[in-house]
Amino acid sequence: MKIDINSDMGEGFGPYTIADDAALMAHVSSANVACGYHAGDPVIMDRTIRLAKEHGVDLGAHVSFPDRMGFGRRRIDMALPELEAHVLYQLGALDGLARRAGHRITHMNPHGALGNLASADPETAAALTRATLAFDPKIAFCVLPGSALEKAATTAGGRCVRLFLADRAYLANGQLAPRGRQGAVIEDVSQVVERVLRVIEDQQIDTLDGKVIPMPVQSILVHSDTQGAVDLATRLKQSITARGGTITPLSCQA
Repeated sequence: MKIDINSDMGEGFGPYTIADDAALMAHVSSANVACGYHAGDPVIMDRTIRLAKEHGVDLGAHVSFPDRMGFGRRRIDMALPELEAHVLYQLGALDGLARRAGHRITHMNPHGALGNLASADPETAAALTRATLAFDPKIAFCVLPGSALEKAATTAGGRCVRLFLADRAYLANGQLAPRGRQGAVIEDVSQVVERVLRVIEDQQIDTLDGKVIPMPVQSILVHSDTQGAVDLATRLKQSITARGGTITPLSCQA
């Protein structure tokens, strides 16, 4: 059983930090790096890319709406060609710094409101797919199973890696429960580890609205800004390997 442990990183700005990326990087196999729109700046991006390279961690672009004040969690209505340009801009910025560090972008994972919209809206999913494949047709898409983004990327010939968000509750339609809803964010580390192991072994999950849905995934996402993220990633890695699993980067997922 091969599984990737994935995390959003580089989400500070200037002198401000939101997570211990250096400690977390030792326990993950792929990282989604903020590209300056919801968080991050050139110096932080460069530092995070180099950390990933040093630890042999896959590098992904964590693209977002241009919403630094709202941490990318607010939807911004824009024409689809405009959205494509914003996505390409972020991919290009990360790629420029990655090339200098001798690393490369292997995947794309949309952040926050953009990710939620691309998971549910076929037109947004198609725009995100067009922009990403125009940049590099070999880049993998991190997707929720059965989402609009998975369908759009697969239809266009892109490669998808199905992602499970370790500390987030799901709805019966396979979408994430809105953060404002009670129980949408799971804070108990033991509970998070237990549900991740169930997803890996049984490929299903209990939803917040009382249903059981299939959840076939290849990657587990640990939010770096979650309290105790380093401990959670450590425990997940230990628990998965103890069950016979192998922590494997996204680029090595078949």
